[in-house]
Amino acid sequence: MTDPLERVARLRRADPKRPREASERIPPGQYQTKKYPVLSYGPTPVIDLATWRLKVFGLVAAPLELSWSEFTALPTTRVTVDIHCVTRWTMLDAVWEGVPFAEIVRRAAPEPEAKTVMQHSYGGYTTNLPLEDLLRDNVLLAYRYNDEPLGAEHGGPMRLVVPHRYFWKSAKWLNGIELLRNDRPGFWEQAGYHHHGDPWTEERFG
Repeated sequence: MTDPLERVARLRRADPKRPREASERIPPGQYQTKKYPVLSYGPTPVIDLATWRLKVFGLVAAPLELSWSEFTALPTTRVTVDIHCVTRWTMLDAVWEGVPFAEIVRRAAPEPEAKTVMQHSYGGYTTNLPLEDLLRDNVLLAYRYNDEPLGAEHGGPMRLVVPHRYFWKSAKWLNGIELLRNDRPGFWEQAGYHHHGDPWTEERFG
C-alpha cells in the first residue's frame, strides 16, 4: 500500500504550486472538525486587561514587560492556517490575527546561547519548544480569531499559535516567554508528552 505522506510529497514535487486537497492537509491519525473544541486543563482564568502583562525574559539582552495597550500597539499580521490537536481533531483554515512571535523576540534581543523557549501562562501552564520552531512567519501571539476578539475559553485575551505543532504547544492565556539555553519539559511534557509535537510524524508521546 502506498504511504499517503509519500504520495502527497510526490505530487508536491511534481507540481509545487498545486493546491493541496483537504485530505492532504490532515495529518495521520487525525479527523477534520468544523467546530472549535474547547479543551483545557484546569479552570479558565479571569484576566483583567488593566493588569495584564506579557514578560519576555531569560537569555535576552533587553527583557520586556508589556501592558495590553503596549502589546496591541505592535505590528500585527493575519494568517490562515490549519491547526491540529493531539486529541486527534484537525481544523482547516483557521484565521488568526496578532503580533508575530519573531517581532516580540527581536525586541528582546536573544543572547546567542538561547536555543529553546518555555511558554508560561496565567494559571501556571507551561510548554516548551525550540526557538527556531517559533521564528516561522505564521507563528503569532494571537488575540483575534475569525475576525473577533479571542474568547477566554480559547485562550483569550491572547495565546500563542504554532500551527505546525500539536496545539498543546500553543499556550493559552500566555503571559511569559522565557528563553533558555537547554530544553526543559513543560506541564504535559513532564507527564510523558513529546517535547517537539510534530503532527505529521505523530509525535504525541515521548
